[in-house]
Amino acid sequence: MDVVRSWFRRHLANPQIVSLAVVLTVALLTITWFGKILSPLLAAIVFAYLLEGPVAILERNHCSRWVATLIVWSTFVAAVLLLVFAFVPLIMRQAGQVVQEIPFIIANTRDFLQTLPERYPQVFTSAQVDQVVMSMTQGVGEFRNVLVARSWVVGVGVMYLAVYLVLVPLLVFFLLKDKTRIVQWANQFMPTEIGLIRRIWSDVDRQLANYVRGKFVEIVIVGVVSFAIFVWRDLNYAALLAALVGVSVLVPYLGALVVTVPVLLVAYAQWGFGPEFTWIFFLYGLIQALDGNVLVPLLFSEAVNLHPVAIIASVLFFGGIWGFWGVFFAIPLATVVNAILVAWPSQMSSAADSQTEPIAEPASS
Repeated sequence: MDVVRSWFRRHLANPQIVSLAVVLTVALLTITWFGKILSPLLAAIVFAYLLEGPVAILERNHCSRWVATLIVWSTFVAAVLLLVFAFVPLIMRQAGQVVQEIPFIIANTRDFLQTLPERYPQVFTSAQVDQVVMSMTQGVGEFRNVLVARSWVVGVGVMYLAVYLVLVPLLVFFLLKDKTRIVQWANQFMPTEIGLIRRIWSDVDRQLANYVRGKFVEIVIVGVVSFAIFVWRDLNYAALLAALVGVSVLVPYLGALVVTVPVLLVAYAQWGFGPEFTWIFFLYGLIQALDGNVLVPLLFSEAVNLHPVAIIASVLFFGGIWGFWGVFFAIPLATVVNAILVAWPSQMSSAADSQTEPIAEPASS
């Protein structure tokens, strides 16, 4: 008990650590309680952070903040409109086709599974295969029932998407244009002792700036290359699968493994184990290998320095707390935690050194 009391006394005596704890607590409670309500604002903050780099580049080239914001924001809105009106309908149409053809894909998969006991009798049994097939059939039936039961949500989802398409770009514009005024206003509510907070944010900002913009470029490159290859090999649902492959890079390691399943299932349902399936398997593996060994080192030269175990643990932890958005922001949140853990011991040692008085030397006789 004395150890716990001593730990609290030692840390609570440091005003900078108390200020950091207060800021983190307020931010956590705000996201937990008001995250759904403030989701358009949070999305706008992420996009504004993404676009701050191009705006800063234009400012350094003797362009006013207002004009730089207008140029970058107009390009951003044009790209969003192109994505919404050109690619999203295609992806949604292919997603509907996949739902309709799921029984056909399941039938092909079932036929393949039923051949396993004959090919590998020492590994698979007929009872095991029948159990897997039954589970797949029940799961597909439940999935289709859920889609039918919740079809009324589509109208609400379209309205919600329309609100996002109006509010988020508008918020992004004002966040970029009035960044200095907004930061000055927010600083009024910050604690007075924020030296530790500034140090942590400086480290987080440097790493996140590279991470967020690098991830955006990585998603575009991987998605476009995947779409081109899938179209080249005439794979069904090329746009939908390419979108999944591009978004999968947001979840390191796990994302690529998860997306591999639908890509190979669609290829098998379309061609079986033939030359075209082998081509898709090889080219998809080549995309993943080049992404991990060439593209990522080029884009993230100053990115988050986290161990793979820490990355996977952060995805599991924050995904379990906040679902999809927890997975989406797992790496940035892990970066914040890592920066706090790195700065905390140095802050404590500097505080201890400042509180230690030097021992006076004895006077010479």
